[in-house]
Amino acid sequence: MRFVTVREFRGHSGKVWNDLAREKEVVITSNGKPVAILSAVSEGELEEALATIRRARAIQAVEKLQRKSVRRGTDRLSAQEINEEIQAVRKQRRE
Repeated sequence: MRFVTVREFRGHSGKVWNDLAREKEVVITSNGKPVAILSAVSEGELEEALATIRRARAIQAVEKLQRKSVRRGTDRLSAQEINEEIQAVRKQRRE
């Protein structure tokens, strides 16, 4: 996988596009940090590729929430405790 700076991408986008066909993915960086991924895709694969990316992002978000829950200790709450917390928040919102 190739890493390309935003500046390089702006100045040499044609070369990056040509390399994308061979590399399959190119990571765009700004100030040394990744900001985007270019991924080669054909017209027939577009919808499937987008759906796959969206699923991966959803899985990532759930895993992040699970790690946060473990750190806070809220992963050990009972169903009753969860329901009580929900009721308390709903009550607070009504007030």
